[in-house]
Amino acid sequence: MTPSTQQVPRIVTPAPGPQSRALIDADERFVSPSYTRFYPLAVKNAHGLVLEDMDGNLFLDFTAGIAVCATGHCHPRVVKAIQEQAAKLIHICGADFYYPPLRDLARKLAEIAPGKSPKRVLFTNSGAEAIEGAIKLARYHTRRQHIIAFYGAFHGRTMGALSLTASKVSQRRRFEPLLPEVTHVGYGNCYRCPYNLKYPSCALECVTHLEKKLFKTTLPAEEVAAIIVEPIQGEGGYIVPPPEYHKELKALTERHGILYVADEVQSGIGRTGKMWAIDHWGVEPDIVCSAKGLASGLPLGAMIAKADIMDWDPGAHASTFGGNPVSCVAALETIALVEEGLMQNAADVGAFLIGRLRELAARHALIGDVRGLGLMIGADLVKDRQTREGAPVERDAVLQKCFSKGLVLLGCGESSIRFCPALVVTREEVETAIKILDAALSEVGIKS
Repeated sequence: MTPSTQQVPRIVTPAPGPQSRALIDADERFVSPSYTRFYPLAVKNAHGLVLEDMDGNLFLDFTAGIAVCATGHCHPRVVKAIQEQAAKLIHICGADFYYPPLRDLARKLAEIAPGKSPKRVLFTNSGAEAIEGAIKLARYHTRRQHIIAFYGAFHGRTMGALSLTASKVSQRRRFEPLLPEVTHVGYGNCYRCPYNLKYPSCALECVTHLEKKLFKTTLPAEEVAAIIVEPIQGEGGYIVPPPEYHKELKALTERHGILYVADEVQSGIGRTGKMWAIDHWGVEPDIVCSAKGLASGLPLGAMIAKADIMDWDPGAHASTFGGNPVSCVAALETIALVEEGLMQNAADVGAFLIGRLRELAARHALIGDVRGLGLMIGADLVKDRQTREGAPVERDAVLQKCFSKGLVLLGCGESSIRFCPALVVTREEVETAIKILDAALSEVGIKS
């Protein structure tokens, strides 16, 4: 039986209860210790925004499996599409053979990709693999070797993607040498400017720095294959750049024959109230990388490139499992649901959530900044609003208290809380989450 949101959260025993504890103990004997488990949450089943643990506790999920379950957990239409496809064809390998779901999804992604240029699609199993494909295609097409990425970026943990990632040193420690010829620069973060300037008097130093300094001193522009950028930085803190940022960055790439690659792994598929986050800025990337919310929980990634850029030869790149037929039909149903109303819901309920979070900020000095688009929202916790010094210990304490009260949230950046619930979230569920967060903030911080 699916619990109603009126019953959620429902904590019948402090987590982890005995059944959850037994599962966790067995898990920790056999599963890699590299996994980061912030909560002792052992999930038995899930529907919509409701998680049930092994002991019958019900939690309100504002993580969506880290922005993956776009249509909510186990949406009936997605489940039906998966079941029907699994009865017909589970796997045959799209790198070697043809089948309708792969063709249909490639056509759909080409149609909805940002901009009007013809597109082609390569399928992968994850966001990291999509990034790997983008690196390879950029080098192949341009015959250049250098890549520019950004401090605070997270692009994945495979070796090429990890070379671009600059979010936490723990993700890179003891793995070098990584991919050579990667240069990191400061992202357009107006709350904590990497150049210690103020917007708009900064004259967009976060973009002009590349031509004013980098291209004149250490990195020849004509040797740069691509700039790979998150339209909104995810793991780095849910950072929304200044309004002109992406247009100016795209203009810079065009001046120097550099490819503009948008990492939409976390921000795409309706999460920000538009199909792609980059659509908010009216920029057409040369390559777009997608995953996470694309198939509502099934493993699937995609690299979507302008057709004239995807000019590599057969055998240059492929994937055995990428574009699996079951994942493809899940993605097609996901996109249909997003287009039918969930994208608009993300815009509407997201604006409501931002408003309610800013009301909390007026009462809790611990919240220094609230930012985001649609349902990709960050609340930055600080020790002092004037210095903007992050409060990571307090952030973690707030998350733990929310969990104990039945609300599941995750952090990002140094001291931010991310809000990325499924796109089916309601205002009533937002109100429940705000009530719990308000109580947690009161217990951890000091009211302003």
